[in-house]
Amino acid sequence: MAKSESTSKKVASAASKVLRSKSASKMEKSVAASALTQKGSTETTSARVAKEASKVLRSKSASKAAKSAAASALTQKTKKK
Repeated sequence: MAKSESTSKKVASAASKVLRSKSASKMEKSVAASALTQKGSTETTSARVAKEASKVLRSKSASKAAKSAAASALTQKTKKK
């Protein structure tokens, strides 16, 4: 069952900023794209993207915008039962 959460306007803006950034890593852009895809949608985060989002959140070099998108993506991960 899909979660009812979706990406907020603020997080979508941060994700867009990450996608336009020349200095953002491929992993950061992947997570930002996932968060942006979930704006106004019932899509959920895949296991692969959730793993990447976790790495972004632990990264010392990731931007605040990238971490915001990663947190949103992780929030929208469905849990295994």
